[in-house]
This record gives sequence, structure tokens and C-alpha cells, in this order.
Amino acid sequence: MKLNNVIQQLDAINEQVGKAISWLSLAVVVLTFIVVLLRYGFDLGWIWMQESVTYMYAWMFMLAAGYTLKHEGHVRVDIFYQQFSIRKKAWVDLLGSLFLLMPMFIFIAWISLDYVLASWHIYEASGEAGGLAFVYILKTTLLLMPLLMLLQGASLALTSLQTLLATNNEANN
Repeated sequence: MKLNNVIQQLDAINEQVGKAISWLSLAVVVLTFIVVLLRYGFDLGWIWMQESVTYMYAWMFMLAAGYTLKHEGHVRVDIFYQQFSIRKKAWVDLLGSLFLLMPMFIFIAWISLDYVLASWHIYEASGEAGGLAFVYILKTTLLLMPLLMLLQGASLALTSLQTLLATNNEANN
């Protein structure tokens, strides 16, 4: 399988997840409006409804992190990056992916695993009366986010490697 095909398949995963998750932003706005309207207009409220807004926020931000990385939407701290050549940018992306992004998200997954498994073991539910019974599903996001970020990090590293190989071949010709 060609390197480009692997990159495209990795990118496609986060692209599909990101597009699917984007619909949650509309649901969050609508549900938040309903919660506020019920609370202040009719003096009504349900814990499950408020918790579902929290769940959707968590899913939106955590599951779309890989999509955001794919579209270069994360904040770059490196003020010199924008001035770099394509080759230097590829080196920064490759080394950053291999030595910063990947170890960090492997660590996040590793420290979250027992926490998530314990939640699944007891089918953890909300501690609030009338709350959602699916806390264990929400906590699973602590493993899905690192997985999606690692896949996108692999795509970024492979894309950088591909760029370095291409610019190296151009320099040799």
C-alpha cells in the first residue's frame, strides 16, 4: 500500500468523525436554549437534560480534536514556524508528532484506561437523582480522544516524512 493511501485513510477517519460531531454544536445550542427557557420561563428543569449538554460539549471538544489537528486549527506556539521553508516545517511536524504529540496522547490513554474500565465495570451512572445513566460511555471518550489524536499524529508524521523524501529527491535531481 502506498504511503499516500495510508495518509488518506488516516485523514478520512478524523474527517468523518469531525463532520459527524459538528452536528452536536447545533444540538448544544438548541438544548441549552430549551434548558434556559424551561428554567427561567416555566421554573422547570431536569438534571438529565443539563447533563446531556455537558456530555455533548465533552464529545464535541474531545472527539473533534483530531479533526482540528488535521485542519491545523490548534494554536501553534512556535512563532518561527510560519517563516520556515516547507522542508523545515516538515521537520518540525515530524519531530513534534513523534516526540511530543504521540507520547502525550499515549500517556493520556494509559493513565485513563483503569479509570474508564472501572467505570464500565460498575456501569457508572450519574450521582444526581434523575441524571443520566451513561457516565461510563462519557468516560470512554478519554480513550477515544487519544486514539483519534494518535491516528492524526501518525498521518501528520507520515505526511511530513513524505514531504521530506520528496524535497530530498528534488534536491538530488
